[in-house]
Amino acid sequence: MSFVKELIAPRPAPAVVARPLTAAKVAGIVVLVLWGLLAAGLVMMVINGWDTAKFERYGPRYLNGLWTTISIVGISIVLGALLSLPIAFARMSKNRVLNTIAYAYVYLFRSTPLLAQLFLIYYGLGSFRAELESVGLWWFFREAWYCGLFSLTINTAAYQAEILRGAIESVPRGQHEGAAALGISKRITLRKVILPQALIVALRPYGNEVILMIKGSAVVAIVTVFDLMGETRYAFSRTFDYQTYLWAAIFYLTMVEALRHLWAFMEARLTRHLKR
Repeated sequence: MSFVKELIAPRPAPAVVARPLTAAKVAGIVVLVLWGLLAAGLVMMVINGWDTAKFERYGPRYLNGLWTTISIVGISIVLGALLSLPIAFARMSKNRVLNTIAYAYVYLFRSTPLLAQLFLIYYGLGSFRAELESVGLWWFFREAWYCGLFSLTINTAAYQAEILRGAIESVPRGQHEGAAALGISKRITLRKVILPQALIVALRPYGNEVILMIKGSAVVAIVTVFDLMGETRYAFSRTFDYQTYLWAAIFYLTMVEALRHLWAFMEARLTRHLKR
C-alpha cells in the first residue's frame, strides 16, 4: 500500500501570454466600430425625423400589414407541413413512379425563384379563367391573397419535405432493427421511435425555413397583397420618406428575433435529456 509522504508546494498560475495585435483583429475592430456608428446614425435619424402625424396615419396600416404577413406565413407553413408528409415519404418510397414524381416536385420548386412561381400562379393561371370557372376554382385564383398563400405553401412544402426526409434518414438503421427485434410493428416504430428522433434533428432547419418564409413573404406585395411590405410601399408612395422602409425592417427584425428566441427555447426544452 502506497501513500504520499509530502505534498507538492503550490505553484503560481501560468503567465498569460499576450496575443499580438494582428491585421485581421484590427480590421475586425474597425468594421465593428463602423457598424456601431451606422446603427447610432440610423437611431438618431429616426429620432430627429420623427413625425407624429405620419405615425398616427400609417401606424394602423402597418399593424394590419403585420397581421397579414403573420397570417399568410403561419397558414402556409402549416399547410406546407401537411403537404410535405406525403412528398417526403414518396421520396423515400421504393416505388419508382412515386419517387420520380416527388423528386420532380421538389426539384422544380427548390430550383426556381419564389417570385417566378408567384407570377406564374397569379398572372399565368389568370389566363385560364374560363377553365377555372368551369371547375369552380376561379374564386380562389382571382384573389391575390389566395394566390400568394398558394405559392408560399407549395414552395415551403418542397423545402419541408427535404428537411423531413433528411431527418428521418439520419436516424441510425439500428433503431429500426432494434424495434423489429422487440416485435414492434413498423407503424409504431415510425411514430414512437423514428419520428421523435427525426423531429429533434429537423427542429433547427424548420426554424430556418420559417424565418426564410417570413422574409420571403414580402414578394406577395408585388401582386397587390397589402402585407407589411405592401403597406410600406403604400406609405412610401404617399410620403416619399425612406423611414417607411426602415420601420418595415424593424418589424421584420422583431419578428425574426422573437421566432429565434422561441425556437431556441423549444430546442433547449426538447433536447434537455441529451445534455450531460
